[in-house]
Amino acid sequence: MGEPFLEVRKITKRFPGVVALSGVDLRVNVGEVVALIGENGAGKSTLMKILAGVQPADEGALLVDGKVVRFAHVQDAQKAGIALIHQELNLADNLTVAANMFLGREPGKFGWIDQRAIEREAKRVLEMVGLEVSPDTLLSELTLGKQQLVEIAKALSTEAKVIIMDEPTSSLSMNESERLFEVIRDLRENGVSVIYISHRLGEVKELADRVVVFRDGENAGMLERDEVDHDAMVRMMVGRDVSQFYQRTEHELGEVALSVRGLRTVEHPSNELGFEVRAGEVVGVAGLVGAGRSEMLAALFGARPALSGEVSVGGREGLPRSPREALERGLALVPEDRKGQGVILDMAVKENMSLASLRHAARGPFVNVSKEEELVAEMTSALSVKTPGSWQLVRFLSGGNQQKIVLAKWLALKPKVLLLDEPTRGIDIGAKEEIYLLMERFASEGMAILFVSSEMEEIMGMADRTLVMHEGRITGELAREDFSEEAIMELATGGNINKAE
Repeated sequence: MGEPFLEVRKITKRFPGVVALSGVDLRVNVGEVVALIGENGAGKSTLMKILAGVQPADEGALLVDGKVVRFAHVQDAQKAGIALIHQELNLADNLTVAANMFLGREPGKFGWIDQRAIEREAKRVLEMVGLEVSPDTLLSELTLGKQQLVEIAKALSTEAKVIIMDEPTSSLSMNESERLFEVIRDLRENGVSVIYISHRLGEVKELADRVVVFRDGENAGMLERDEVDHDAMVRMMVGRDVSQFYQRTEHELGEVALSVRGLRTVEHPSNELGFEVRAGEVVGVAGLVGAGRSEMLAALFGARPALSGEVSVGGREGLPRSPREALERGLALVPEDRKGQGVILDMAVKENMSLASLRHAARGPFVNVSKEEELVAEMTSALSVKTPGSWQLVRFLSGGNQQKIVLAKWLALKPKVLLLDEPTRGIDIGAKEEIYLLMERFASEGMAILFVSSEMEEIMGMADRTLVMHEGRITGELAREDFSEEAIMELATGGNINKAE
């Protein structure tokens, strides 16, 4: 791999009442992909902010090219060859690709920006990442995957030797993710190092030359390329064996809780969808990005208009025309976009949890505060939400706890059918296990669950039955005993097998 370019030695970082990092070490060699993994709160983000010059360390040393350095600002880290690409892209939609790449460091003379120099250099770097767009294209015209490549090009334009990528595929399609992986491999071949942070262990296994694991702000272990496998990574992250990660048991199924017939969505108007989910049953919906899975859930919940269809919830007929109608009929939806549609980040835990139940916790025009607090305490306990108090702003909680708050908001209404869209996206492995246990508990109590997931392991681990979609239609249905990656992928790509309809 060559010589180390970046070394972290015994770095410690304290915040009031919390030791975020305690004597951690990290080494990144020239032209190496190092994956950094760990549960939320393990210290990954804190270390990345120190490396990027966002905040200083309290103790320890940081070495670049063998020399001890101290970063007072982000610009200091960039000059040393370190660039951080945040999970939430730091780009301006209303500017061109070239303007985004050189924002704040535009070349020029005598106070005039050299626009030709910007476009010439932008074109050169865009070619390096294989992005075939004009430098004067507005960023808003690009897909999220192409915007991700613009961020990488922006980092390379600073002559970065180490690029830190934080959950880079969390919002990308499968094709966009594959393109990103190709770029990462090209960067490695050209001597650029990558620190890759992800909860998606399949990606880590595919890309990483080494895996470094953090747990509770400390080094928990390291795996060389030939040692990297799913079980070893999980064991180091959670400090125990997870021999039965998906704890599914068979339940006696009740009556049909959700019946869908002839449902047509705006996105796929020529295809009709039909299926049933029984009380106590967990049904997965698999398929590739663009298959129409999320659109189907949104139409069932009345969040998107449906062209036609008959929906029955607990025997009550009628296609919901709004989320309020859906809730009244016993349907609840946990959306894919947790931060944009699931919670209100700058409101407290209490306000988020009780938001859907205000009509039930009201005293005339006023909120019945004691009833609201009783509901919040009950749901916080039932879902094991980790928060300092109900007053805490939701933005300061981990992704897993934010997801539990979304669940709590709807479960307070006691729905008959729970719709989950990518229920564990962007949360760590320990939080995933907690969500799976909650799904199992809800099913055991007679709730019907219909969930969409892009993770094959999750579908095969949690579902009693799986519906597979391709381009807006259900191409097949698989019973649990017939689950296999090959069978699901065959149907997801439009193929046909014996179990297909």
